Amino acid sequence: MKAVSILAIVLIFQTSGTVPSGPELESSSRKILTLNTINQNLRTLRMPTNAGPTIIEGRRKEQELKEDKPLPFEEVLWTNAGDPQGMGDPYVTFIHDVLAMVVDANNINRGIYPKDAAKRAKAFLATLENNSIGTYPHPSGIELVRRHVAKYIQKRDGGIPSRWQDIYLSNGAATSIGNVLKLLNCQKDGSKSGVMIPVPQFPFYAAKLQDNGMHAINYYLDEDNNWAININHLEQAITAAKEFCKPRAIVIINPGNPTSQVLTRKSIKDIIKFAYKHRLFIMADEAYQENINEDDCPFISFKKVLSEMGEPYNKMEMASFKTCSKGYASECGLRCGYVELINLSPDVRTAYETYVATQLTPNTVGQAALEAIVNPPREDEPSYEQWLKETTNIFSSLKKRAKFLTKKLNSIKGYSCNPIQGGMYGFPRIDIPPQAIAAAKRAGQEPDEFYSLELLNQTGIVVVPGNGFGQLPGTYHYRTTTLPQMDKLKKMVSDIKKFHKGFVAKYTQNEL
Repeated sequence: MKAVSILAIVLIFQTSGTVPSGPELESSSRKILTLNTINQNLRTLRMPTNAGPTIIEGRRKEQELKEDKPLPFEEVLWTNAGDPQGMGDPYVTFIHDVLAMVVDANNINRGIYPKDAAKRAKAFLATLENNSIGTYPHPSGIELVRRHVAKYIQKRDGGIPSRWQDIYLSNGAATSIGNVLKLLNCQKDGSKSGVMIPVPQFPFYAAKLQDNGMHAINYYLDEDNNWAININHLEQAITAAKEFCKPRAIVIINPGNPTSQVLTRKSIKDIIKFAYKHRLFIMADEAYQENINEDDCPFISFKKVLSEMGEPYNKMEMASFKTCSKGYASECGLRCGYVELINLSPDVRTAYETYVATQLTPNTVGQAALEAIVNPPREDEPSYEQWLKETTNIFSSLKKRAKFLTKKLNSIKGYSCNPIQGGMYGFPRIDIPPQAIAAAKRAGQEPDEFYSLELLNQTGIVVVPGNGFGQLPGTYHYRTTTLPQMDKLKKMVSDIKKFHKGFVAKYTQNEL
């Protein structure tokens, strides 16, 4: 997640004044595409988790270290993205055993991999033309994998039925989210389609809504109540938005990103009732459903609650998203995820499938990984003991680091961080002195961006300023991950504590 997009670089140059815009650019270069002639929805597009100011500066610092330039730290610590393997977590052997045989089918008969992994590789390849992973699969995903995803969901929800025909695979859950938003984007009587999104929220949602020319209806999470969803806040947000758009859907991220809260059953029921009242399509982003860090706040799916509530709620239309990038697998680079679409009318389902077909097919390697994730070894199979040991260790380590980070961030004077109940992020609120806020303004930066850049310059720690996720005006945050290995995590929080003390002292001296 360290890569910087070309668009981000263009926008950076534009804001720095090094690239002309408007008529000057058109007359001097005679380019067909200029910032005035591209899709205007892209001009202010933001994705701060992988192309924001701290990420760009972190890249610069990393290059300076390679050039042996003197810096007050020995490495850049990337805590901007939820990439467990990138931060040193191990991969799960069973998954990679299956991948090794799927990518090179000759490995199946060499007897170097367990028989249960070989069995799954054979079954997967048998679904493809000429047993080759290099062929096109079905646009909606390989049926074998979709069937196993449905069984996985049904087991998760205690036996509530899941139809494989409702499962659609994609290159990461993000692609499925974009597809569903595309389905919802319907202007009528000159009114944009509106989608309710939480604040703070994963900035992908705001970016995709902007990309599609849709209206983002922000609703604030209640930080003082562990980032709970307040129904009164939802009512206020949707009432105010009706002047600008036609509200069509509500996005809920559970567990939260960047806020890491896990919703209770009561909260989920209240949200479902709200969505029913306002005829909203439910988009349940449940990517982090396996990443639960506290035993007393179990994950409960929206589909399960919806089904158990009975009529009329169990007839509501809903999408639920998951990815192989999170959970115990954390195969971020293989890019595969799925959406379960329930209660869609047949003609709408056909329209969705037709649109998905225009994107050709999701990648086969990612689907092979997803197949190994949702169809893991059984107790009577040879890979089970190692699989159980590895996954137990991964979850245990993630929980330990989440609790450690919560405790240590809250030990810093001027910091407050809600419990990291699920997911893999800390989102602490930080007190920034008025003089620092004034200095940020003079620098043309948001206060939390100013703070995060100073943190990077002094410690090498890359975090993502809270303004990129949205936050209540007058509050300041940043997102960091729980993912550094424990030795680096200990050093990280020690460096943050020392930095913050110095930062506060620097900006609480005599008036500038």
